[in-house]
Amino acid sequence: MDHLDKLEAQSVYILREAYREFKNIVMLWSIGKDSTVLLWLARKAFFGHVPIPLLHIDTHYKVPEMIQYRDRFAREWKLNMIYGENTEALRQKQTFPDGNVDRLTCCRNLKTEALKHTLSGEWPRYRMNHDTGEYDLDSNTEAYTGVIVGVRADEEGSRSKERYFSPRDQDNDWEVGDQPPELWNQYKTNFAPGTHLRIHPLLDWTELNIWEYIKRENIPVCSLYFDQGCGSRNRSLGCAPCTTPVESTSTTVDEIIDELKTGKFANIAERSGRAQDKEDGGGLETLRREGYM
Repeated sequence: MDHLDKLEAQSVYILREAYREFKNIVMLWSIGKDSTVLLWLARKAFFGHVPIPLLHIDTHYKVPEMIQYRDRFAREWKLNMIYGENTEALRQKQTFPDGNVDRLTCCRNLKTEALKHTLSGEWPRYRMNHDTGEYDLDSNTEAYTGVIVGVRADEEGSRSKERYFSPRDQDNDWEVGDQPPELWNQYKTNFAPGTHLRIHPLLDWTELNIWEYIKRENIPVCSLYFDQGCGSRNRSLGCAPCTTPVESTSTTVDEIIDELKTGKFANIAERSGRAQDKEDGGGLETLRREGYM
């Protein structure tokens, strides 16, 4: 069993444990490489079927290709696909692109608040109707009390403080210093009633591991990760107004793997192109304490 096999086995185990132990859980799909690998692992864990709803928070500022990619595979793989949004903030133009708030407040409005209220069922959810291939207003308003997320410890500083099973309070707020120990692959899965849970099956994966697994499994990823002929590509996907590409001529998965192995990005944060990180003191801890992904 090689290193990728071990990572895969651990992630599959975490996914199955989460599904067995917790009711009303949902899996976030941001359309990026990590959450797409997570989705692929879920399909493996449950033999081609994903019994957990997929949730995307739509800020309305994603590159159109990302939404096209999401819906294409939601239809092809017959995913129980849901999206939520902060309709009121968008209507009132309380966003950074509209010039009315800073980047952090924009993220708080369009991502954190949208996620919290979509999970709770207080705000509308839209579910893909596989008969029509379009989204309908979801009649299910039951709260999701656990969220499976594709974060990695090496991606950004605050994520390195996470656990595989990470408790939040009822408002999704994260107390960093109050995390259960996880020693010798023993995971705490019994939490007090009312605890909101985040589950992180990819926590020990690295950026290189993700791309090596994408190559091995031939996983389709969004083409924004590859150079389209302009000498740049996205290393991390986010909202278009706050995400800049990196200099790179990699057009294939193999070339990205080779690029990572050369150490070209060794001293450059993976999320260096995400402007909101810089406004949060170089990381995302403020936003993540409040419930950000």
